[in-house]
Amino acid sequence: MNIIPISKNMNRTLYICLLALTTSFMSGLVQSDEIDEYIKQQMDDRRIPGLQLAIVKNNKIVKNTNYGLANLQDAIPVSNKTVFTINSMTKGFTGVAIMQLVEQGKLSLDVGISEYLTELPEAWRNLTIRQLMGHTSGLPSILGNWAGLIGSQDFDTAWELAKQKPMEFKADTDFKYNQTGYVLLGKIIDKVSGMSFDKFITKHQLNKVGMIKTGDAGFAHFETVIPNQALAYTYVKTGNLTNLSAEFAPPLRTAAGMTSSAKELAQWAIALQTNKLFDKTDSLKQLWQPNILADGKTAGFNRLVNGYALGWPVISRAEHPAVASLGANRAALVIYPQDNLSIVVLTNLSGSLPSTFIDEIAGFYIADMKAENGFGLPVSIKPLWTHIQKQGYGSISKIAHKMQNQGDITLVEADLNTWGYQLLGQKKIASAVQVFTLNTQFFPASANTYDSLAEAYWLLGDGTKAIELYNKVLSLQPDNNNAKNQLQKIKAQSE
Repeated sequence: MNIIPISKNMNRTLYICLLALTTSFMSGLVQSDEIDEYIKQQMDDRRIPGLQLAIVKNNKIVKNTNYGLANLQDAIPVSNKTVFTINSMTKGFTGVAIMQLVEQGKLSLDVGISEYLTELPEAWRNLTIRQLMGHTSGLPSILGNWAGLIGSQDFDTAWELAKQKPMEFKADTDFKYNQTGYVLLGKIIDKVSGMSFDKFITKHQLNKVGMIKTGDAGFAHFETVIPNQALAYTYVKTGNLTNLSAEFAPPLRTAAGMTSSAKELAQWAIALQTNKLFDKTDSLKQLWQPNILADGKTAGFNRLVNGYALGWPVISRAEHPAVASLGANRAALVIYPQDNLSIVVLTNLSGSLPSTFIDEIAGFYIADMKAENGFGLPVSIKPLWTHIQKQGYGSISKIAHKMQNQGDITLVEADLNTWGYQLLGQKKIASAVQVFTLNTQFFPASANTYDSLAEAYWLLGDGTKAIELYNKVLSLQPDNNNAKNQLQKIKAQSE
């Protein structure tokens, strides 16, 4: 279920103009190419003010480009000097720090943290570093809404409250994104390294890689004045473009707080993969090994990012597996180890979700990763997709029913939904309508199938059909708030 974009608060003409300025500010005056056109289209579709891109192939930076505006208020373009807050990408640096301490013999990933810290609640004592890093610990959260501390804005008070709360689940039985564990990791790094975690990361990573801008920016997010720092924006809070800021108390800065550039993050990715940050050859493998739950499975944010390792989200799949470092739904580094390819995308729009279009950027270097070639489709869909490429989407219902009846395919609702949204992402709205319609035929009792079809019709410009389908959603699921909200928006926009 995706939410239909609502009225755009950014002046469209101004936005087109700022994108037109892009080529004037590309790093190294790189000539515009297919990737630039793709990036500009994504920025336009997602209403991203500013973006920085770096691509590494065979451990060399082959592209480093700036797009749009770092600061809308003063029309300051993104440039080689611009740095972006990277939020939870900081966790990747914490993961590397932990593995460096493991190499030094100062830490073990799988012993209880009471080996390193005292004054812990009894339920926390046997939790392991691996569980803390992979968000499978079951710890209570120290944060409330919009990254605010529970109980008060005083960290010490919030920390005592967190320690009094019950565990949310038994360790390794579930995955739930959690910052409390990273506070503990910071305390552990401080104690066993003999220096604060920020100094340890600076000395053993930033200085080694030559990440000067990152080191100068520090770990304070927006709380200090950082030269050339891009401002952050979002549509999420009100539906209109608003400024975005957040404060992270110092003990939380192992989880979020760093600021960097695409180029320096690309240099960090190269250093990781060329043994510049580890002494042992298997340390990188351990860093990127996803946690395994008690049921033998991995778990992560979604179907794409389906695992979590030592501070690194993992994209486990048969073709072109990857690891990622992700921050605030606006910053991402994705590394494809088997393909010797790494891609960094930093934006100043929370909710832009660069992780969802980095695979397509990779497709410019690896042809079979292009969505138009079927990459990213669930395995259950591929046989049907192959037939449709030859016979067209107008035949999808007939072909799908025949193949299902013959036992050639077994269609899954979620997989059809994924296919439909992939088509929407490619601007193939009419084809998406065909796929979503097929989903309603095979799964007529599911409200979500009609919700997706309604969105596609709305994007196609058929508000009447969209209203009809959202009403169908409510007939199946009367408490569906998304359908209610979408109906209100459609009616308001038609008045």
